[in-house]
Amino acid sequence: MTPDELSSALRSAVGRAVDSGAFSAEPPAEIVVDRPKNRAHGDYASNVAMRLAKAAGRPPREIAEAIAKALLDTEGIAAVEVAGPGFLNITLDSASLGSLARTIVEQGSAYGRSQTLAGEKVNLEFVSANPTGPVHIGGVRWAAVGDSLARVLQASGAEVSREYYFNDHGAQVDRFARSLLAAALGEPVPEDGYAGAYIAEIAGRIVAGHPEAPALPREQAQELFRGVGVELMFAEIKQSLHEFGVDFDVYFHENSLHSSGAVQRAVARLREQGRIYETDGAIWLRTTDFGDDKDRVIIKSDGQAAYIAGDLAYYLDKRERGFNRVIIMLGADHHGYVGRLMAMCACFGDVPGQNLQILIGQMVNLVKDGKPVRMGKRAGNVITLEDLVDAVGVDAARYQLARSSADSTLDIDLDLLTRATNENPVHYVQYAHARTVNVVKNAAAVGIGLDVFEPNLLTHETETALLTSLGEFPRVVAQAAELREPHRVARYLEALAGEFHRWYDSCRVLPKGDEQISDVNRTRLWLDVATRTVLANGLAMLGVSAPERK
Repeated sequence: MTPDELSSALRSAVGRAVDSGAFSAEPPAEIVVDRPKNRAHGDYASNVAMRLAKAAGRPPREIAEAIAKALLDTEGIAAVEVAGPGFLNITLDSASLGSLARTIVEQGSAYGRSQTLAGEKVNLEFVSANPTGPVHIGGVRWAAVGDSLARVLQASGAEVSREYYFNDHGAQVDRFARSLLAAALGEPVPEDGYAGAYIAEIAGRIVAGHPEAPALPREQAQELFRGVGVELMFAEIKQSLHEFGVDFDVYFHENSLHSSGAVQRAVARLREQGRIYETDGAIWLRTTDFGDDKDRVIIKSDGQAAYIAGDLAYYLDKRERGFNRVIIMLGADHHGYVGRLMAMCACFGDVPGQNLQILIGQMVNLVKDGKPVRMGKRAGNVITLEDLVDAVGVDAARYQLARSSADSTLDIDLDLLTRATNENPVHYVQYAHARTVNVVKNAAAVGIGLDVFEPNLLTHETETALLTSLGEFPRVVAQAAELREPHRVARYLEALAGEFHRWYDSCRVLPKGDEQISDVNRTRLWLDVATRTVLANGLAMLGVSAPERK
């Protein structure tokens, strides 16, 4: 019996208790069951009685007693106890709990997936680093978290489009072009320009392909270095992200917003909404109507579009493409933008926090030998995606970046991530998966297969704990998707790996010495394969490999 099946059984038991006249209340739409902290209190616990008490006008313990009596009629329930103010502590019979192993093996890669977000069409924008340099460590964090979030949302039934906003319009690209030209001409870095070995590398590639470039009139040369340089830099960014396991469905060019009339369409839409006014020759948006600290200029008095004009046009474009959820991941230095973006959303008649969500990520610090790392190889003192991957590898980098809440500052210990020890979280989880694979191989060598399954034989306390943990996976994935927190999957996998290692140390799948192969051995193999399945499914949601050897 899975937690979802138990939740449904509880709902039915509430209905039967109401029908019997024990109390009168509408069963809640969702009944949550949790694992009790103390395993002696049963396999699962629920506070449904306390949630119903106010509506029923009865003490929660009375309601709990009535639900417990009705729930005992459910097949697979061994015991129900009422505890404290009205908690229900539920113990499943061994066959019911053990049957989960077969369910997981049979569902395979589908286990943990659901349709809880079916019908959601999500535009997920992340990384979106300027094409003026390699992806820095902050962008790398968003690459890992964003791609993991996309996978978790898809596992929950949402239709997700990964989108990269290509900033090819504005002053930063002009500075990039001037920096490249200066490098090609052997001049000092412009005062507001970009430094680093990558500038000289790209400038050299441009000159190799266009040997005439340095001799062109300066303005013409700068335009050439701008166009070719941005193209080369962005190709590098895309390639490094691809090697990191992150690919985007859409690369949206900022420049297209200004060349396609999208800004004008956005202004026209906002006029229809009554959110536009004009003063001092400029066009303004009434964002203060929705909590912004001041109204925003969209079109300046000289006719030029203000920066927010691009945001307006881009958001409207996403909505017109049919996305009912727009999620944008921004760095910590963009925290001040949240209020104006939410006000912008409301100005279009949408619901902030629903149609538009902003996720803010905090800084990442690398530590080696207990000291901060400054190891930028190509970008001066800026640590890049390539720097991190060179130091620890793709799997360790992705896992470590995705396993912590993105809204908290993250310190990454490079020494730890290169060790094959249990203190290294990615090794700990991957080693558990490799161990499950090894069990299957060794079992096959002595003739043990999945031909017998007797779930009532899985009675050891470590088996109960492991099965209960396996049953939590679908709910963890659903919560991670709903809360936009893929790190919940990583933390779950670490807990599951711990339960597996404890079971492995206590219960043998292979017979010992001259012992005969029994149905216990065969049934335990199902539990091993079920664990392997969940570990692999969870790692896949984080974009991390599930190795067969470690």
